[in-house]
Amino acid sequence: MEPSDGYLLRNQQSEAQERFDAFASLFDPTTFRHLEGLGLAPGMRCWEVGAGGTSVVSWLADRVGPTGHVVATDIDISRLASVARPPVEVLVHDVGAQEPPGGGFDVVHARLVLVHVPDREKALRSMIGALRPGGMLLIEDADPALQPLTCPDEHGPEQRLANRLRRGFRELLADRGADLSYGRRLPRLLREAGLDDVRADAYFPMTSPACTALESATVRQIRGRLVAAGLATDEDIDRHLAHVAAGGMDLATAPMISAWGRKR
Repeated sequence: MEPSDGYLLRNQQSEAQERFDAFASLFDPTTFRHLEGLGLAPGMRCWEVGAGGTSVVSWLADRVGPTGHVVATDIDISRLASVARPPVEVLVHDVGAQEPPGGGFDVVHARLVLVHVPDREKALRSMIGALRPGGMLLIEDADPALQPLTCPDEHGPEQRLANRLRRGFRELLADRGADLSYGRRLPRLLREAGLDDVRADAYFPMTSPACTALESATVRQIRGRLVAAGLATDEDIDRHLAHVAAGGMDLATAPMISAWGRKR
């Protein structure tokens, strides 16, 4: 395939909200547990990078309260209008290309963002530079190369088709510059960037209604790209979506790796 420009999973597409809702169900408990562990408290200043949806932004706003401040940024803020009120400030911002929106943040967080950013190194430097001394950075990103299958238990034709479509999805992501093994490098990258007390863990959901919803929304969102690239036919996709809707498959996501550390 020829290299393609642009983000594969755009917020303007109708399936985007379904994906945000599935991400919230799957990953918010892990994200909130980590943010609480960082000592989030009333009055703190937070930067939510690549916010996309509203669940994490709303949770942060509730925790920092009226005396705190949450800056929510994304290249597309079309789905953030409902939270654009104090203590939340919503800004259009490209973390890989622009200077950070102010500084002195107590907590900076990005989830499922950097794997898609072309200049990941610059983005990471920007987020660390925006922290105050003692501030905490939490980066959470997928590692599709670490667990590349939709159906780890590939025991029948339905599962084989699902995994073939997932391979096509990975090809489309890689063609747009996504780093499919980025998540596993996060602890080392945070240490190399000078952060202290670096720790990490991973979460790997395998079967849940949210996994099913995410798979359906994602395949429908990229359907045209898969067909145009010759990676699947419309018949393949219709058959797979019917299998997903039937509820008989165990559908997994890529592991999400969370890494965090403190600025000196």
